Amino acid sequence: MNWIDTALPGFGFTAGQLLFALIVIVVGIIIGRIARMTSGKLLSSVMSENASNLIQRIIYYTTIIVATLAALSYLGIDFTGVMLAGGILGIVIGFATQSVVANLISGIFLQIDKPVSIGDPIGIIDEHLYGVILEINILSTSIRTFDGVNLRIPNEKLFTSTIHNFSKYVARRVVITVGIAYHEEMKKAIDIILKTINENSLVLAEPAPLVYVDELSDSSVNLSIRMWAPSSVWFEVRTEIVQQIKKVLDEAGIEIPFPQRVIWNGKS
Repeated sequence: MNWIDTALPGFGFTAGQLLFALIVIVVGIIIGRIARMTSGKLLSSVMSENASNLIQRIIYYTTIIVATLAALSYLGIDFTGVMLAGGILGIVIGFATQSVVANLISGIFLQIDKPVSIGDPIGIIDEHLYGVILEINILSTSIRTFDGVNLRIPNEKLFTSTIHNFSKYVARRVVITVGIAYHEEMKKAIDIILKTINENSLVLAEPAPLVYVDELSDSSVNLSIRMWAPSSVWFEVRTEIVQQIKKVLDEAGIEIPFPQRVIWNGKS
């Protein structure tokens, strides 16, 4: 009798079956390594290194576990009891870690979809939070709020929220409203404001700046001022333009009225 067909003492399988099972496990390890390297090349361009490494490890160890279970099943080992206990344990663990799994999946989708990147100034509308992205991890994201607080937010909450990304595009529109007194000449005010805007080197020429009468309010004629500026200096441009408009209107003697109320006591 060939040694391959010889049953091993105390076991219900032969030496040949054991050898084949070991080969299955070795092949599983090789396939796992190939799958890990291939996934690493594919994922490196769409997500961070930490997230890519985590997914690579999940793929690698899952492949080995599947190969090992297949080999043991081939040897005739019954997993019925183990699977039953594992199923019950899995349900318990599932309830206990559902938020962790949700954050993990959300973190993966954040890496793939890339609605935000490190360094982006953002606003999380649902949470009324505004700040700059510091770090995107697989379970949570770190944000430095505009008042200097380091905030850690779960990825699930970030992924399912409405996000304003203020630097997604290279340019942003600046909108300013200025009230002019009713007795002032609107065309003169508009020309002065347009000249001031066009002289600012940080204001984009295209789309062209626009100034127009937007509203006849209670105390003033409101002019809407619209221009585009690079996203990186949006706040600086807006602040500077507001100051410049106030200065040139004062120099031109154009009144910017404050709200007024007339009190009538009902007596003639």
